[in-house]
Amino acid sequence: MLSRHARCFSITPRVRKAVSGAFPASLLEARNRGAPIDVHPEVEDALSTGRPVVALETTIVTHGMPYPINLSTAQSVETAVRKSGAVPATIGLLGGRAHIGLTASQLERLAELRSGSVKTSRRDIAAVMALKKDGGTTCSATLVIAALAGIKFFATGGLGGVHRGGESSLDISADLPELTRCPVGLVSAGVKSILDIGRTLEYLETLGVPVVSYGSSDFPAFYSRQSGFKSPWFMTMPEQAANLLYNQWALGMQHGALFAVPIPEEYEETGKELQRIVEDAVRESVENGVSKRGKEVTPWLLQRVHELSGSKSLKNNIALIENTALVAGQMAVAYSKLVHEKRRTHLVEPENPSQTSSKPRTESASLVVVGSAAVDITSCALSTPSGEDDGRFSTSPGTVRTSLGGVGRNVAEAAHRTLVAMAPELDRTAVLVSCVGDDLFGRSLVGEMGRIGMRTDGIVVGKGRTAVCNIVLDGKGDLVGGVADMDIIQTFRGKALEQLRRHKPNVVCMDGNLSSGTLLMLAKYCRENEISSMFIEPTSVSKSLVIKQTVHAMLRDPEHAPVTFASPNILELAKLYNGILDDEMAPRRDVLWKAVDRFSLGLEYRNFLQLLAQQNASANGDSTATGTLQFLITDGVAQMAVSLLPVFQHLIVKCGDRGVFLAMRIQGDDIAEWATEQSDPQQRIVVAHGDKEVVVLKHFPPSVIASRNIVNVTGAGDTLVGALLAALARNPAALKNPRTMDQAIMTAQKAAVLTLQSESAVSPLLSTAMY
Repeated sequence: MLSRHARCFSITPRVRKAVSGAFPASLLEARNRGAPIDVHPEVEDALSTGRPVVALETTIVTHGMPYPINLSTAQSVETAVRKSGAVPATIGLLGGRAHIGLTASQLERLAELRSGSVKTSRRDIAAVMALKKDGGTTCSATLVIAALAGIKFFATGGLGGVHRGGESSLDISADLPELTRCPVGLVSAGVKSILDIGRTLEYLETLGVPVVSYGSSDFPAFYSRQSGFKSPWFMTMPEQAANLLYNQWALGMQHGALFAVPIPEEYEETGKELQRIVEDAVRESVENGVSKRGKEVTPWLLQRVHELSGSKSLKNNIALIENTALVAGQMAVAYSKLVHEKRRTHLVEPENPSQTSSKPRTESASLVVVGSAAVDITSCALSTPSGEDDGRFSTSPGTVRTSLGGVGRNVAEAAHRTLVAMAPELDRTAVLVSCVGDDLFGRSLVGEMGRIGMRTDGIVVGKGRTAVCNIVLDGKGDLVGGVADMDIIQTFRGKALEQLRRHKPNVVCMDGNLSSGTLLMLAKYCRENEISSMFIEPTSVSKSLVIKQTVHAMLRDPEHAPVTFASPNILELAKLYNGILDDEMAPRRDVLWKAVDRFSLGLEYRNFLQLLAQQNASANGDSTATGTLQFLITDGVAQMAVSLLPVFQHLIVKCGDRGVFLAMRIQGDDIAEWATEQSDPQQRIVVAHGDKEVVVLKHFPPSVIASRNIVNVTGAGDTLVGALLAALARNPAALKNPRTMDQAIMTAQKAAVLTLQSESAVSPLLSTAMY
């Protein structure tokens, strides 16, 4: 059976977009907030698979060199990055959108429209976006966007710094403080030759930014290999630079580092001559007042140096930036190798996968989710074979993506992230109990869970293979076929019970991927140990009836439902209804109908239900998009839900773009909470008060933003369930009180919307969302 994360990939183009890779969390969060950012497919692929990437700026294109030399230089710099084995990501703004990686036509557009582009520093990014302008990014703006994308190295010609006379004018480039905020290694030929190098180095020291001379102990002076100053540190190998950045990350430091690379030796003599020309141009800028014009100074000086030197400065400029790009690429390659090695050594290889979590192992848990954990692999061909060559007996070029999946794992991640955001003190109280194999997939799955902060001490190692779902898409993104190897989830019956006993939860959720025997065993344990909330997520229509054996074995009398909560969608609800209630051979069938008779639902109830059905499904009164709630009657949703209340005390029915429908059976002491509640179709609620029980039906309309910016329909249902479980972990009675019930459902809907707008099975934004 395909995991929910994989089953839907062939449904729509929006869903197919979800297989395009997992961005770094910061970039994903920015895009989920609506940031106008586009990522070139090649860069996106590299970021999602951990391949080396080097960021490149665009002010050299828009404000640094004349056309067409600016274009050819940008192209040659990208080529230098590729020679090192890394992927170039030239960053610029076009029409108010930030682009991480430019196409050939986009790069040419910036090169040709130099006068119409804005020189974009950190302070200008949002304004350029707001006014939908084109912009060439300076070092500071490129650092901001590179850090957002998780790019670790950035190559440029010269860094900005303290201008001459800066001790009195306070004219200091925004590039320097940006290095204190962005964990990026900036590789340059020192600082621009027109600046005060000594004071720039002093200021970097004050800011706490490491300065490293690379290949020479002297700090370079842009055109010249020597400036007369020494750097605090000296390195000769890209692996050393990679280790420096990795160690800063490991220590939680958020600043970057400056790697100063001297211009190649063959340009040294010309460089000395150019430096004398620079001094002349600087004196001239002081005399004519240009030195006091802020960001106009640098382009004026560069142009003046070019005029005074002929083509010499331009040739040296091109040579030094090509050199820094090559070196930055080598460093990025070394960093990528280091990260992969560290992950393999520290996250993937431990003897017991449950030890990979970075936080202390804890036995107790408020919430345990028992279910499937899988690795999803999606292969997508670049083109669709046609004619006699249909591609059946050969490989095809394309892309292969991996991601975490499994319904139980998705639910557990959503619960974990919601608790992190809403109740940090309960961060470590949600545990996934699942089974993986002693193989590469198992170690990778557990390692990645640990990386995002989930507890992994509920994962057991079985004898089989880790669950893997591999689907193949053609060049159009349509499903060609696939293989789902999910048998391992059926094998850990005894170990699942052992984990439940060890963690002693208050809330237990089980997904429909478990075997019927495992479900029955765990359900009996929950009843015998008076676990207050037992939650069933049916997983799929075909898996829904796995609960049937448990229901028939545990339905003892009309007063007690075997299962506390279940969360089917409408199709799963119908399957449960037909399979459990319409089974003429079902044991205790008479008990089911006796329980329904206890509800005493009469004419008043039916009238209120008819009035409820006349309401619009949407909250804004617009029935054109999602219609009315008439489907609750015409499709039998309300009837089926109420008829199943003897089996599932509370049903949360997922109705897709028509919201959530709740059917509840209130008993015992909880009746007091509903004593004064009355039916109000305008408020989408029907309350039927019986002698010993109260039946509550309530509809929650879809979020008004649920239809906007949908990226991926996969995982939204799992996220809703996970957020509900987080509410139960905080307060086991959350769905039994009218006010806390409303808050819990609405919070879960908002969480589901975040996942709809995310490219991940569970949106990382859940960890930081303000519900």
